[in-house]
Amino acid sequence: MRKGVMAVVLFWAAGTTMADINVDTLARTCNNCHGLNGVSAGATMPSIGGLPKGYLSKIMKEWKYDKRAAATMNRIVKGFSDDEIDALAAYFSKRRWLPVAQKTSAVQLKLGKSVIRENCEDCHGTYGNDPDIDAPRIDGQSTEYMALELEKYRDEAFDMPHRKMKKTIRRLKDGEVTPVVDYYGAQKR
Repeated sequence: MRKGVMAVVLFWAAGTTMADINVDTLARTCNNCHGLNGVSAGATMPSIGGLPKGYLSKIMKEWKYDKRAAATMNRIVKGFSDDEIDALAAYFSKRRWLPVAQKTSAVQLKLGKSVIRENCEDCHGTYGNDPDIDAPRIDGQSTEYMALELEKYRDEAFDMPHRKMKKTIRRLKDGEVTPVVDYYGAQKR
C-alpha cells in the first residue's frame, strides 16, 4: 500500500509542469522593469515583448547559470525553475514588438548605417527588425540600454557568452558605438 501511495505522489509531482505555472503572476515581476507586455518605458531597460522564445529562454538561463554578466538579472532568475523561465519566454514571445523610435541626427544615421553595414547587418538585419535566430530584434530598442550592452561586450572583464558579438563589437572604434545604437534605436519598422 505504501509503495502505491508513493508512486501516486511521485507521478503527481512529476506532472506539475509548465501547465501548472501561473505565468501571468510570474510576468508581473518582469513588468516592474520591462513594462507591461514587455514594452519598456525606461531608458536602461530593454523591451522584451515580441522577442523570440528561444532567445529569451537562452539568455535567462545564461544569467541563471552565471554564463552571462548582469547587474541584477542573474539574481532574479535564480529564483525561477527552468520550466518557469521557459513559460516566461513563451509568454513574452507572444506579445507584440513595439519599437519606440528615438530621434537622432541625419549625420548619426548616415554614420551608423555605414558601420552596421560592415559589422552588424549580417546578424541583426539592415533595420534591426530581421535578426538571425540567436540575435534579438533591436529596431526601436532603447539606445541607452543598447550602449550599455555594447560596452559590456567591449569590456573583457564582463562574461558575455556570444563569441561572434564580442569579436564584432571589439573591432569597432570608440566613435562607432554611439552611431550604431542611434541608428538602430531610431528605427520603427
